[in-house]
Amino acid sequence: MELMHSAIAGTLESSDAQVMIEPAETLSISIKSVVEAQYGEQIRATVEEVLNQLEVKKGTFVIQDQGALDCTLRARVQTAVLRASDMSDNLPWGTKL
Repeated sequence: MELMHSAIAGTLESSDAQVMIEPAETLSISIKSVVEAQYGEQIRATVEEVLNQLEVKKGTFVIQDQGALDCTLRARVQTAVLRASDMSDNLPWGTKL
C-alpha cells in the first residue's frame, strides 16, 4: 500500500497510542512509550506485523504509546495507514491484522 500524504490516528490519552505517518523513500519506525522498557520489542513487532499485512514498504512512522493494548495499537496503525493512502472504498475490515 502506498502512502499518499501524512496522517494521524489515536490520542495521547492513557491506554491509547498516537500514530503519525508520512510518505518517505525508506521505512522508519520511531517508538516512544511509557512502557518501552517492558514492552518495546512487542510494540515494534506489532507495528511491523500490521505494516507487513498491509504491504507498506516505505514511510516514516512515529508512535507515541501511552500503554495501549495490542488491539488498540493495531487499530491505530491500520487507521493511520488507510487515511494516508486515501483508501475509502473496499476497506479491509474483518481482515485479521
